[in-house]
Amino acid sequence: MGESQQTAGRVEWPAAAECPSTATAAAGCPSAEEAELLQRWNSLATGFRELTDQLLGDAQREVGLPPSLLEVLCFLATTPEQAAPMRLLAQTLGFSTAGTTGVVDRLAEAGLVERRPSSSDRRVTYAALTPQGRETATAAARVFADSVRRRVVEPLGEEGFASFAGAFATLGLVGGDSCPGGAAAGNS
Repeated sequence: MGESQQTAGRVEWPAAAECPSTATAAAGCPSAEEAELLQRWNSLATGFRELTDQLLGDAQREVGLPPSLLEVLCFLATTPEQAAPMRLLAQTLGFSTAGTTGVVDRLAEAGLVERRPSSSDRRVTYAALTPQGRETATAAARVFADSVRRRVVEPLGEEGFASFAGAFATLGLVGGDSCPGGAAAGNS
């Protein structure tokens, strides 16, 4: 075998017996310790993606908007003045520049977001919630928060959830309190 195989979002490395014990790296196999570490990491990453999909799915069923639009609305609902530079949206939510433009276009067409030029930098454009967008974002944020309570906080407990969030903060991976992603500095 000698190669990794991906099954259902998880990389499975060859069994230790299939790798020569003296030359695991040379044979294309991580050590048993490395394989276990990578499998545990892969499980965490897959689980976090699946959980996020479930949370966004709950909000989608209630509000009727697709996940990418909900992510932008929830994020904007938690920002100062309920507006953010387009580049910040892209960075924070992990969208490409073109993807961010497309999502904001769809939100603007629906009357939920408007584009505003920056008063201090003509190169920067803000996406800002409209009054209808604030109502929709608030409804989505409430459903999302309820889902977080039900799917995460209740099973982990308040202390476990705080510890989980603290672990990400310790790693420097969160920068703000937004729904569903954390804020990061930047502009468009």
